[in-house]
Amino acid sequence: MMKKIENPAAEAVVSWRSAEEGGRRSGPATAPVYAATAVFVLGDDRELQPGWPASADHLSVLLEETSVREDGSRVCKVDFLVRELAIPHLVPGGEILVMEGPRVVASALITAVHVSG
Repeated sequence: MMKKIENPAAEAVVSWRSAEEGGRRSGPATAPVYAATAVFVLGDDRELQPGWPASADHLSVLLEETSVREDGSRVCKVDFLVRELAIPHLVPGGEILVMEGPRVVASALITAVHVSG
């Protein structure tokens, strides 16, 4: 199990969905570094791609929580197993959907990017 993201690609504010919203029954991830799949929200994918986001191209994402905000969202370091695939889409204000299987369990708003293409 990975314990720390040493050199993150980005930082984001992560909002975990409740179980009632289709999120994790156990609540936000508690592992030191949480690994899942993710989809970048790009343009009109929701309207153009049937079954989106489950049918979208997924990347393996790594999240390390650094703090909890007053509203319950988490500030996290973000990285990817294949960083080169993510870099073109990493922009401040960009959105990532964190997936477990076909379910969206969290959304992440990129606040800072530490790598360039």
